[in-house]
Amino acid sequence: MSEAVAGAVAERFRELYGAGPDGVWAAPGRVNLIGEHTDYNDGFVMPFALPHITVAAVARREDGILRLHSADIGSDVVQLRLDDLAPESDRRWTAYPAGVVWALREAGHPVTGADIHVTSTLPAGAGLSSSAALEVVVALALGDLFDLGLRGWQLARLCQRAENVYVGAPTGIMDQTASACCQDGHALFLDTRDLSQKPIPFDLAAEGMRLLVVDTQVKHAHSGGEYGKRRAGCEKGAALLGVDALRDIPYAGLDEALGRLGDDEEVRRLVRHVVSEDERVERVVALLEAGRTRAIGPVLVEGHASLRDDFRVSCPELDLVVDTALAAGALGARMTGGGFGGSAIVLAEAADADTITKAVEEAFAAAGFTAPRVFEAVPSAGARRLSRGSVG
Repeated sequence: MSEAVAGAVAERFRELYGAGPDGVWAAPGRVNLIGEHTDYNDGFVMPFALPHITVAAVARREDGILRLHSADIGSDVVQLRLDDLAPESDRRWTAYPAGVVWALREAGHPVTGADIHVTSTLPAGAGLSSSAALEVVVALALGDLFDLGLRGWQLARLCQRAENVYVGAPTGIMDQTASACCQDGHALFLDTRDLSQKPIPFDLAAEGMRLLVVDTQVKHAHSGGEYGKRRAGCEKGAALLGVDALRDIPYAGLDEALGRLGDDEEVRRLVRHVVSEDERVERVVALLEAGRTRAIGPVLVEGHASLRDDFRVSCPELDLVVDTALAAGALGARMTGGGFGGSAIVLAEAADADTITKAVEEAFAAAGFTAPRVFEAVPSAGARRLSRGSVG
């Protein structure tokens, strides 16, 4: 399948630019199993990569020109001069790949230009990190073509800088690291402070379970104000508590820390979510390592309640998925991603997956919501090169 995808993308590249690419690369989206809004608080997360990918055919240029085209946007080729790239100067999809080029050059890497054509099987705005996949696939391709010798975690750091500074979205490091570094059949236990990683086996099919992703079709945008408000509130909480980040508040000391915050209820809620969410990640890791996969279900539900009630980033559609799935027999469910729309995950016995899917679809219809998109999430490989040279 990879060869067919690479060939088709390379052929379209040739039609656009008049010559074949130097190679074709892929980077996946991700689902976060547990650990939401902890990454920009130096905490713990546990994502895994999806089989859904962004694919880029890329050729090196030497003339300071960047040409970009997306099969999914339907626009013409966009041409930019590398010397003109500047933070927050672009509000189009092109800001993501252009931001990666800017970040590489700002870090001193000799990128001299490129022709890029991308396509994706990731739904944009579904909370599955389509933007991170786009950033990582471009960074990996340019790293290869310009022989930059960058490792996965280094690519992730550069992509995060591109999104934070160039795009202007205050996201953490999780999405880019998951896209760059995840392994097939595993979740990734990531400490976002030092970027230490531990692959955790997560083969649900072998245990008779499935993890469903329910895309509510409610779109979100991380560069919007609500996400930034949550991050600023977390930073305020850390400052008031005299720590570098909320990661430094131990779960056993949470009540004492909340008492020190006095009557600032908004900050108290944010702090409570982040500190308790870090503890939930550690609990899930311990359960999976002990072979007690089904027991993570209630922990996922706890996480959703915290995101809904304390962090307040859920929405009626996400809550309906969780409530309906649990009523239909799911082992656990929660929203995943930044919130304000996007997707929920549902852990289910394989035999119950179709029943739960039908129940969710019927509940959405009864509520008058747009029909959700439901698919199975299978832990998959991270970013990789699909082909070399001119193919297709």
